[in-house]
Amino acid sequence: MNPKNVKPESIAAQALGWVDEATRAIAPPIHTATTYLRDPDNQYRSGRVYARDHNPSFDQAEAMLRELEQGEEALLFSSGMAAATAVFLALSPGDHVLAPRVMYWSLRNWLMKFATHWGLRVELIDTHDIDELKRRLQPGKTRLVWLETPANPLWTITDIAAVCEAAHAAGARVAVDSTVATPVLTLPLTLDADVVMHSATKYLNGHSDVIAGALVTKRKDEYWQRVRAVRAQIGGVLGPFEAWLLTRGMRTLFPRVRHASAAAQRIAEHFANHANIREVMYPGLPGFPGHDIAARQMQGGFGGMLSICVRGGETAAIATAANVNLWKRATSLGGVESLIEHRASVEGAGTPAPVDLLRLSVGLEHVDDLIADLDAALEQAHE
Repeated sequence: MNPKNVKPESIAAQALGWVDEATRAIAPPIHTATTYLRDPDNQYRSGRVYARDHNPSFDQAEAMLRELEQGEEALLFSSGMAAATAVFLALSPGDHVLAPRVMYWSLRNWLMKFATHWGLRVELIDTHDIDELKRRLQPGKTRLVWLETPANPLWTITDIAAVCEAAHAAGARVAVDSTVATPVLTLPLTLDADVVMHSATKYLNGHSDVIAGALVTKRKDEYWQRVRAVRAQIGGVLGPFEAWLLTRGMRTLFPRVRHASAAAQRIAEHFANHANIREVMYPGLPGFPGHDIAARQMQGGFGGMLSICVRGGETAAIATAANVNLWKRATSLGGVESLIEHRASVEGAGTPAPVDLLRLSVGLEHVDDLIADLDAALEQAHE
């Protein structure tokens, strides 16, 4: 398959049209070997030396991601955290970094507790506020601006192109956590970002059975080679079976994301003026801050994630989650099953999540069933 001649849906569905050369199977094999044979003259003309960095099970998923994100190269990692932290570990002590106040909680904690410990100068700002971003950029010193859009769990929207313009003018790279948007809805590299990160555990895999992460770069420059070295030397690589599962999951990426996005839009609109809901946070609602930016940089939908703030505070929110039947009370997102979670309880002190907030990950169930289940849970919580 020539990726230039087909739509991205076809690239994903046929996994680039790859066929196993040995068996002509249309599903890839799983390569479990940890080491590879040298040539008689002691060379490795196969290009493979050791499975930590050269396992052929990575090839198909990485090639798919590279094409879907329109990048130059992709790398798989053992988790989203392994992928994200590699972006920072490729920097040098003393480098200045800007990151959003509202972002994936585990990465925020790592930045403030670990990255700063070994010398990165990390500032948390409202990256969606371009004026604040420009004030905080330090030309020649800021080496990286990290974005997450939509940002978990408030779904804050950041103008990727505007941030890239300001950051590049100051000599900084821009990396975007696009886990929620996925390449179905947003292509950060085409908006001039330098690196895209995915917690592939979520939508890319889509079946709640793989922990994985991925990075895609716009160019294979010297910085990217350091990222590669971090993966190889620290060892945060994906196992061959997990890589196989990830490839399988990505083949249904487009219909899953589009279904979840359409259902999330319906759910957001249904509960926007609900008597038991204080606020609905979803980029697809016209009144939501950043809606116009989201409409410009998210093509074909606004994602499958939203949050609701329940009238009656924390007690009512937790009671609502306790009363659902179809929604599953669990952490994570992007799977085929719909999940509900009280985020403030999970994140603890310092969380940006209001205590009345419930985070919703919309799966593949019928949207009418999801609405009815949540309606009933809200009613029970307010009896």
